[in-house]
Amino acid sequence: MTSAPLSLDIRDSRAAWTRLAIAVVIGTIGSVGMWSFVVALPAVQAGFGVSRGAASLPYTLTMVGFAFGGVLMGRLADRFGILVPLLLGATCLGAGYIGASLAPTLALYAVAQLVVGFGASASFAPLMADMSHWFVRRRGIAVTIASSGNYLAGTIWPPILQHFTAADGWRPTHLATGLACVATLIPLAFLMRKRAPLGSGGATTPVSRHGTPDLSPRVLLVLLVVAGLSCCVAMAMPQVHLVAYCADLGYGPARGAEMLSLMLGFGIVSRLVSGVVADRIGGLRTLLAGSFLQGTALCLYVFFDGLTSVYLISALFGLFQGGIVPMYAIIVREYFPASKAGATLGIIIMATLVGMALGGWMSGLVYDLTGSYQMAFLNGLLWNFLNLSICAFLLWQQGRRSPVLA
Repeated sequence: MTSAPLSLDIRDSRAAWTRLAIAVVIGTIGSVGMWSFVVALPAVQAGFGVSRGAASLPYTLTMVGFAFGGVLMGRLADRFGILVPLLLGATCLGAGYIGASLAPTLALYAVAQLVVGFGASASFAPLMADMSHWFVRRRGIAVTIASSGNYLAGTIWPPILQHFTAADGWRPTHLATGLACVATLIPLAFLMRKRAPLGSGGATTPVSRHGTPDLSPRVLLVLLVVAGLSCCVAMAMPQVHLVAYCADLGYGPARGAEMLSLMLGFGIVSRLVSGVVADRIGGLRTLLAGSFLQGTALCLYVFFDGLTSVYLISALFGLFQGGIVPMYAIIVREYFPASKAGATLGIIIMATLVGMALGGWMSGLVYDLTGSYQMAFLNGLLWNFLNLSICAFLLWQQGRRSPVLA
C-alpha cells in the first residue's frame, strides 16, 4: 500500500491513460452516493411524512460527509497513495446504504446518508489529485476526464434508481446499491495500488504558464474556498431539486430524473471541453467563463418553465457548469506544491460540497416559505455573482508573482 513512487517518465504514458480509465470507472460507481438521494427525495419525503425542507436534510448531511471526507481522503492519499482512501470509501458506501435502507426514522436515515457521503468522497477529489500527478502535458484534460466519473454517475444512475425506486421502493433500492458498491469498488481499488509519480525537489518546470495571483498561499486558499462554496450553492438549486421541481410543475418525477440525467450528460461534455480549454488558457480563466455561463442558465430557469423549455435549459445548465468544479483541481496544481495537492484540493472540494449542502437545504427552505422555486433560483444567482466576483479579482491579481514550482 505504501510502495515507493514511480519514476517521472511514466507521466503521460500508456500506463497513465490506463489508470485514468480505471479512475473513471471507479468514479462512476462510487459517485452514486451523490445522486441517489436526489432521485429518492419525493419517495423519502412521502415515506417519513415530512416537509420538503426536512426531507432535504439527508442530502445536506450527504454533502457534509462528502465534503469533510474529501479532506481526510486527500490527506490519506498524500501519505499512503490512493488505494487506502478507495478501500475506506467502498466500505463506508456499503455500510451507509445498508444502514439507510433499515433506518426507522428520518434522523437515522440522515446519519446513514452522512456515511454514504463520506464514502463517496474517495471517488472524486482524491482521484482528481492522483491523476494530476500522472500527467503534465495533458493535465487539464486528464483531470477533467477523471472528474467526469462523477457526472457519468449522475447520467447513468438516476433513471436506473428511479425505475427500481418506483418498482420496489427506496429501501430495497438503497440496499442493493450498497451491496453493488462493495462488490465492485474493492477489486477496482487494487488496480490503483501504485503510487503517483510526484515531482521532486529538483523539478524546475513551472506548473502555471499564466502567472499566479499576487497573494499569499493562505489568502489564495481562503478565496478559493469561498469561491467554491458560492458557486455550488448556486449549482445545487437545479441539481438537487430538479426532480421535485418537475413534480410540482405537473410533469412527474420520472421527467425530472430524465432532465437530471440530460443535465449531467451535457456536464460531461462541459468537463472535457473545459479540460482542453484549461490546457490552453489556464484553470482560473476557464473557471471565470464557467461561472458566467452558469449564471446565465440560472436566469433562464427564472423566466421559462414549459416542459420543452426546462429540458433545454437543463441541458444548457449542464453544458455551462459542468467544468467548474474540476477547474479547482487545475488551479491547485498551478498554484500550490504537488506534495500537498490532495489535502489542498480536499479543502476546496469540501467547500464546494458544503456549498451543495447549503444550497440544497436553502432551496428547500425557500420553497417552504414561498411555495415556489422562483425565489430559490434568484437566491442561487446572488451566490453565483459572489463566485464570479472572486474569480474576476483573482484574474486581476494574476501575473504579479512567479509560478509555484512542481
